[in-house]
Amino acid sequence: MSLLSSLKLVLARPHPEARPFLGASGAATVVARWLGWRLNCPVLRRIGTASGLFFGFCLYFFRDPNRVPPAREGLVLAPADGRVVSIEKIAPPVELGMGDTPVWRVATFLSVLDVHVNRLPVAGTITRVAYHPGKFLNASLDKASTENERNAVSVTLPDGRMVAVVQIAGLIARRIVCTVKPGDRLEAGERFGLIRFGSRTDVYLPPGVSPLVEVGQTMIGGETVVAQLEP
Repeated sequence: MSLLSSLKLVLARPHPEARPFLGASGAATVVARWLGWRLNCPVLRRIGTASGLFFGFCLYFFRDPNRVPPAREGLVLAPADGRVVSIEKIAPPVELGMGDTPVWRVATFLSVLDVHVNRLPVAGTITRVAYHPGKFLNASLDKASTENERNAVSVTLPDGRMVAVVQIAGLIARRIVCTVKPGDRLEAGERFGLIRFGSRTDVYLPPGVSPLVEVGQTMIGGETVVAQLEP
């Protein structure tokens, strides 16, 4: 990655979910620093410094860079940035409505340093959005797929097959944001939500479709090809 590309990633505009965090920390920084100098209070100055650091962290965490999906049709794209931690063939969760035939699941772990905006892996129509309360285990653990708080989104392709993506909360992730609803029609790589702070996404492929990625591989949401859909 070039220096210019790296700067564009770091300085990307923040996601709208960042507004309350940026507003609160920005105001706290200004007020605490001003009062600290005016009253000659080191404690207030330190609070202002800490607030400023949190403001910078939020700018970085909530960054929302533009992505360019591959022009080819019939691809399943990564729904988020991160690292592939699991690839296995299992029966999809009941809430996805994909039946009980085992299919390939690709799990991607997002650290607090990754972009946390989620993108739809395929072009299609949203047919299900199912929220499931749960625990907040380390998202890199395999059991996080079934025990953690999660939100499942099923997408029906034009040929009738289904692909699903599950947003999974992590150890310190306490909010899942999903901006789509059944009936919405989206293109591959379009934004559909966000998880904060540190999380995981699972992609369930249609029967007969195998993943093209490997465990440990770095994913770029909306750009990395996870699988090729066969006609």
